[in-house]
Order: sequence, then structure tokens, then C-alpha cells
Amino acid sequence: MIDYKNPLLLSKVNEIKKDYDSDIDTAKALFEFVRDEIDHSFDIQASRVTKNASEVLMQGHGICYAKSHLLAALLRACEIPAGFCYQKLLFEEGSDQMCLHSLNGLYLESVDKWIRVDARGNKPGVNAQFDLEKEKLAFDVREELGEADYLEVHAEPLPCITHSLEISESTKELQTNLPQDIA
Repeated sequence: MIDYKNPLLLSKVNEIKKDYDSDIDTAKALFEFVRDEIDHSFDIQASRVTKNASEVLMQGHGICYAKSHLLAALLRACEIPAGFCYQKLLFEEGSDQMCLHSLNGLYLESVDKWIRVDARGNKPGVNAQFDLEKEKLAFDVREELGEADYLEVHAEPLPCITHSLEISESTKELQTNLPQDIA
């Protein structure tokens, strides 16, 4: 899923990072590329499910899981450690269906710090930002509604995430196969 040695990914990394010297600036530019230039599949009503990082880059879209795969691959190609974090959220407002939401944890050596970023893609009501001091993720967790924030940084995507992507032929089918929790 995180095919960071793929030539297409390496080409994109070289294109983006050529203008940046620091790990902070490079990580921010890669984050903003995935957040702003790769569409969220549900937002554009795409039918195709993208899975691995190079496929997301080629197709130009992915759900949060796939976008986090792409961001992790781009960061790893720059030797910036990156992994996966999750939130359990209500799938839609007014629904009782929970689903996992994926974001990234990344380590910035220059400031000796792990931060979490969410490249889901901004839209009305969603304003995720790259910030070293205060997390600005796509969604606030509402514990009173049963939502949860899992702070662990996983080296690989959770098996339930990869399984869900692999068994779904379309985004419509994927909506019924979304994992509801990390277990």
C-alpha cells in the first residue's frame, strides 16, 4: 500500500521538494499537495476505489485511507518517518454508523517532534492545516457521541483498512465496508 519507491512517486517527490531545504517545509509542501491536489473520492462522487499510494497519485483521488497512504509514501521517500493514526467518527451527521478516519503521524527531526496531520481535503466545515504547535485536523472528536481519537502512530495501515479497500469494487460498496473501529 505504501509503495514509496515507485518511480511515479519519486518523480512527484523530486518535483515538490526541489524548492525546500528543511524537513518542516518539505513535509508541509507534501501535506498541502495531498490535501489540496488529490480529491477525496466521496467529495467528487468517484466510483473507483484507490488503494495504494501510486494508484492514488495516478488517479488523483482517494478516500482518507488512500490519501494517508499517499502522504506516508511521499514523506518516506524523503526519509521523513511517517505512519498512520485513526479516529472513530460518526459516518454522517445524524447517523449512528461509526467509521474509522485515517490521518498521518510524522516525525520532524529538526524539531525532534511527532505531529499529526490530516490530508483528507478541506471543504466547507473542514479546515485541516499543517501546524507544529496545535493540531488542526479535519474533524474534532466528540466523545459524548461515542467518537474516539487514537493517538498511536502505526507503521503500517491497519489490516481492517487494507481489507476494506481490497474487497470493495466501488466507493458505494466501500461505504458499506468501512471499518467501524480499530479492533
